[in-house]
Amino acid sequence: MPHPDADDLAPERRFRDKPVSFVRRSGRMTDAQEGAWEHLAPHYVIDVERDAAATSIRPGTVIDPVAVFGRDARRVVEIGSGQGHAIVNAALAHPDTDFIAVEVFRAGLARTMLDADRVGARNLRLVEANAPEVLEHLLPAESIDELWIFFPDPWHKSKHNKRRLVAPPFPPLAARALTGGGLLRLATDWEDYALQMREVMRGADDFAPAFEGEWAPRFEGRVMTAFERKGLAKGRDIRDLVYRRADRT
Repeated sequence: MPHPDADDLAPERRFRDKPVSFVRRSGRMTDAQEGAWEHLAPHYVIDVERDAAATSIRPGTVIDPVAVFGRDARRVVEIGSGQGHAIVNAALAHPDTDFIAVEVFRAGLARTMLDADRVGARNLRLVEANAPEVLEHLLPAESIDELWIFFPDPWHKSKHNKRRLVAPPFPPLAARALTGGGLLRLATDWEDYALQMREVMRGADDFAPAFEGEWAPRFEGRVMTAFERKGLAKGRDIRDLVYRRADRT
């Protein structure tokens, strides 16, 4: 996800009483991306009811994943899917699993649709919305088997750290959507954010580490993207974490 300029937050803050963890960027799309919205969105994009803001979801709005995908299968959700490189690759590699990409960057979603259509990945759906609202309102409780958050915006300036997605309010939302035994996978190339993630999850009663030692091994199911290569090229360590949702009683 692109690093934000705080001045760009006005369109979303106008309607919200909580800070959002993204900047809504609505720049001009290419003709191919516009065509994707016209021709591919009916299959790939989940139409949601909005609240006041452009990327909000009306409370009480819940999808039926079986109806959305036409089957009952294992489900994975990626938050902040960017241009879709990781999730399109995963959907193609695992046709028996259903995938949902959550992103606010419309051009990125358009690119995701184009790539998914090109390789024939039909077990993928997209949601253009604020991730916490997807977890709180759109997904049924206990409806997903894995939740992925790879390289979320680090909000690296200390005055903006409060906008980070993985913060104390986040684990209960993730726990609500995950099945008992479901996995939350995290990855970042910013050391202080990795430390924050680990501290936040250490205090999450509904989760336990699914790894030994300080950090989890790199998730083999995550394709190496240009974004990850860029972090490595700048000398940053990539840190993975994975947590298991406690079994429900």
